[in-house]
Amino acid sequence: MKNYFLSVPLLVFLLFSACSCLTEGTGIQQLLEAKAEAPVFLDCKPVSSTEIVFRFSAPVRVVSVNFDIPVKTESIDEGQEVRITLTESPGEGKKITVDILVEDANRNSLNVIVPFRARNDRMPALVFNELRFDSSGKKVEFVEFVAQESGNLGAMRLYIAHQSLSNPFYEFPPTEIKAGEYIVLHTRTVEEGCVDETGENLGLSTGTDSQKNARDFWVPGNKKYLHNTNGLWLTDQDDRIIDALLLCENADLAGISAALTKTFAAAAEFLGREKAWLPPSGEIPQNGWIPEASDAVLTKGTTNTRTLCRDEKIPPERRAGNWYITATSNATPGAPNSTKRYQ
Repeated sequence: MKNYFLSVPLLVFLLFSACSCLTEGTGIQQLLEAKAEAPVFLDCKPVSSTEIVFRFSAPVRVVSVNFDIPVKTESIDEGQEVRITLTESPGEGKKITVDILVEDANRNSLNVIVPFRARNDRMPALVFNELRFDSSGKKVEFVEFVAQESGNLGAMRLYIAHQSLSNPFYEFPPTEIKAGEYIVLHTRTVEEGCVDETGENLGLSTGTDSQKNARDFWVPGNKKYLHNTNGLWLTDQDDRIIDALLLCENADLAGISAALTKTFAAAAEFLGREKAWLPPSGEIPQNGWIPEASDAVLTKGTTNTRTLCRDEKIPPERRAGNWYITATSNATPGAPNSTKRYQ
């Protein structure tokens, strides 16, 4: 029978070695942890009509990439930024989903399925033109715009501050429009026949307040999104503000809920910082400014039939002096604003 034992010097050496590895941090453990840490997907952005950039936390190579539309890949540049070039544009503002599988130098893989909209460099200038903040029966809240030029609406984003300062409330589908068109976004859908008019037929939608000569879009569901103390702005895909509107029910914030007061403060700070809302004089002070409630368009007195209207007789400008409340029963979604004013 054999006896198995360790000499005292050898035992001491092994114990010392084990303690040294634990106290100094095991290189093997660190290596295993690094190897087990997969790359992280950061974002995806179209940078031209045929190029999409995907950003990751570490350099990666592309194992496979598939789109949910029939497009062909011309080239793929790999690294921490993966640039995929297509042979042709998939269409301005077209909604696309990509399934991309990547791996890093340690063979850690990451599969990402992400929707995005193709690049649209033909977004027209739009201006806010009329808003209704109250719903009654089939007459629901809406935001109306007027196109200042022709172009494509695809991927244009509308933000409503009381919903989110960072996430768009609505993103327009690809739609060719002409200068002078009235575009109405109805923020509820409560009946049949409410169809988005993305083609040439402007009489396709039969919902209440649809007009045969205006373009209608509808937000699904029957929830209130639009409040008369708020901030709204339109942006392109580079987050540049196309038009903006700052609203407050009372110049002294009296009677306004805490939530909407907070919304107004956040919207005023943002639009002031971005120089997207002007003082009554139309000139921003050199040291900048943050609008107060009295600098906003005052909305007290609006109802379901008394809408907030931009004065279409004067050039559009992002300040309070361009707006008024129309007289009772003079709402005109999808048509020129009534000149009758609420007293």
